[in-house]
Amino acid sequence: MATALAAPVDTTIEDPTQRAPLVTGEHDYQSVTDAIYSISDRKTPRAWYIAFAVSSSATLIFFALIGYLIYRGVGVWGNNNPVFWGWPIVNFVFWVGIGHAGTLISAILFLFRQNWRTSVNRFAEAMTIFAVVCAGIFPGIHVGRVWFAYWLAPYPATRLDMWPNFRSPLLWDVFAVSTYATVSLLFWYMGMIPDLATFRDRSKSRIKQFIYGVFALGWTGSARHWSRYEKAYMLLAALATPLVLSVHTVVSFDFAVAQLPGWHATIFPPYFVAGAVFSGFAMVITLMVPARKWFGLKDFVTLRHLENMCKVILATGSMVGFAYAIEFFIAWYGGNPYEGFAFINRAFGPYAWAYWTMVSCNVIAPQFFWSKKVRTTPWMMFIICIFVNIGMWFERFVITVTSLSRDFLPSSWAYFKPTAIDMAMFACSFGLFFTLFLLFCRYLPIVAMAEVKSVMPVPEEKQTGDAQA
Repeated sequence: MATALAAPVDTTIEDPTQRAPLVTGEHDYQSVTDAIYSISDRKTPRAWYIAFAVSSSATLIFFALIGYLIYRGVGVWGNNNPVFWGWPIVNFVFWVGIGHAGTLISAILFLFRQNWRTSVNRFAEAMTIFAVVCAGIFPGIHVGRVWFAYWLAPYPATRLDMWPNFRSPLLWDVFAVSTYATVSLLFWYMGMIPDLATFRDRSKSRIKQFIYGVFALGWTGSARHWSRYEKAYMLLAALATPLVLSVHTVVSFDFAVAQLPGWHATIFPPYFVAGAVFSGFAMVITLMVPARKWFGLKDFVTLRHLENMCKVILATGSMVGFAYAIEFFIAWYGGNPYEGFAFINRAFGPYAWAYWTMVSCNVIAPQFFWSKKVRTTPWMMFIICIFVNIGMWFERFVITVTSLSRDFLPSSWAYFKPTAIDMAMFACSFGLFFTLFLLFCRYLPIVAMAEVKSVMPVPEEKQTGDAQA
């Protein structure tokens, strides 16, 4: 059992002679299982019901708006000529970016043997799945007449006398995002199998025993099961790692391969990947800080974990700021007057308010993480990460809308104004995200118990250490 009166451990001290503990509070294997399982076993708190009612109501409104869109057509959006890509694509790229950090934490940090990932990876993986679900909806409904979406498939439809352009980057998106979602879902599920078996064995309800038992796949914890599990986990990590880099690279190609000033840039793939990692980690902290407090996870998600994520945000935020500056330099250095105009228009044109909001949130706000005080104070990092999330949405808005609204011909310029439907659909998509997230927090192991135990001192070593002390 945890020692309630144990002295708090400062896990943020940089001592080169010893590693900071990844689990505090004098926990042993048994108390780790007790603490994590009790989150789903205890009586459902009233705050959870209130939050679920709000988020599920927003989800219902979201799907009602989709139904209204299908009934009335895409004219209910603010898209116009020449801004044919408006908020739906902005929202799509935003949610895909959010879904980047989960698999990055799970796969890449796993291959690099970064043990601090063990307390936050399950959380981040779940966030990835739910963000990709939200992302996948927007291009699906953006096609307009969704009942003809099968026309996008490359089949020889001689009756229609058409053959879809299979080389379109929009179809690359379909394969990249669906592959990423599939592998991420398998990776998330594979990591949960030992913990689902623990839930199965501890559940008192027969219904829960049956459901957890089905998804635990007969796990017994034998040496053979562990051997196969670790091989499969390693294989999926190796498979997921290139996907982390490829999925947002392909999304960036939607813009980079177009002959449009402001889009046609080779910097887009690394710029989009850095931005996606930046926004993904910010969303992990946004969710993790309140969850850590409400579910009593301070012993497992220490300030060291949060500080490490803040450092990643600081590094990737600096990359994003550098990319903003390089875009201006290349526009000047390239000598293309249309390209130069596109970037001057971003900073000083009719959407300057959006551009400077983006710069303030994405470049200036993360610089506060140079301060250790800010990196180790949860409410401060929470506020900064909210600004980062806002800034990353504005980044997608600036890229998409400013270039389209003022292209080569001044006679075709038009100002994009979102409608109430646009704004409501984006706001309510958070309802879907949080509904799935709340269900995950209530019914599934939100911390990878088996992986956390693997980075704790083994009982024999711990006893030896105590004796020596």
